[in-house]
This record gives sequence, C-alpha cells and structure tokens, in this order.
Amino acid sequence: MTRPLLLASTSPQRRAILEQLGLPFEVVPPRYEERDDGLVSPADLVRAHAAGKARSVGGQAGGRPVLGVDTAVVVDGSILGKPADEAEAASMLERLGGRTHVVVSGLCLLTPGWEVVEHEETDVSFRSLSPRDIAAYVRSGEWHNRAGGYAIQGQGAALVQRIEGDYLNVVGLPAALLVRLLADRFPGAYGIG
Repeated sequence: MTRPLLLASTSPQRRAILEQLGLPFEVVPPRYEERDDGLVSPADLVRAHAAGKARSVGGQAGGRPVLGVDTAVVVDGSILGKPADEAEAASMLERLGGRTHVVVSGLCLLTPGWEVVEHEETDVSFRSLSPRDIAAYVRSGEWHNRAGGYAIQGQGAALVQRIEGDYLNVVGLPAALLVRLLADRFPGAYGIG
C-alpha cells in the first residue's frame, strides 16, 4: 500500500486538489513563519517558503514524503499578498484588470533521503474591469485570504479572460509538477507512472 503524502498546509484548496487527483494524504499544519526580505525573486521566495513548510513538519513524517507548497501572485515584479481589507482588495483588482499577471508556486517534495524544490508559473490575463465589476467582486467577500485578492475557482473566474499554463497552479497547487515529480521519484506508486 502506498504511504500517504504529508501535506504541510492547511489550505482547503490544496486538500481539494489532492483529493481530485486521488492522491492519499494527511494534513499537518506547518510550523514555519514566512518572511519576505524583498531581496530575492518571487520564484526564489516561493521555493524557499515551500521548502521551509515541508522541513518544518519533516520530523513528523515517519518516512512518508512531505509536500510543501507556497503560491504568489506577481504583477510588474511585485508580489501581491492577501488583502487586509476591502479597500486593498479593490486596489489589487484594479491593478490586475485588463492585464496579465503571473501566479508562481514553489513546491518541495521531501523524504529522509532527498529533497526536490521546483517552481511553476502560470500566466493569468484579466479582462478589463469596471469599477462596478470590482465593487461587486469585493462585496462577494471571496477575496478574503486570497493572494492577489481573487479566487479563480469561484466567482473570480468571471474576472479572467485567459490563462496559459496549469490551471490548478492558480487554484493553489501546481498539480502537473507534482504528478511529474511523483512519477519520477515513486514510479508506479500513487497510481502514477
């Protein structure tokens, strides 16, 4: 029997994606404090956070593979975090409207014998957003606890004109990257490769 992955995340979106993929997993909240000193690229930052999350629970893994993930929304080289309030959510959406931004996720797969850290990027193009569009979305409340102030898997889908790359990466887990790593590192296990 394949041992479940240990997911170092409390994200409901990440749990839902692993369930959708049919991968066995257990959740352990990471004991890792994210810091952004602004001196590294967004890709380096999400890779460092993903590795930090995985390492923070690695001692509880009992030999099981640990999965750490971190996702950022990047526009003009700046990371848009989770908005603190409605005004900040509206400001982020205004900035994203009519433009293309990048969703970058770092992924760390960790075992007692090795660690792999990679990242995935997906381009997301928003349609032009009117003040009414932005106000309606902000009223929905869906922006709460969402990097960039939107959720593509919910009402936020109406903001998007086009994506290029892994859709599930935008939701919160670079699924194609994870499946490739599992197939490479655990051939035949997890129902993959």
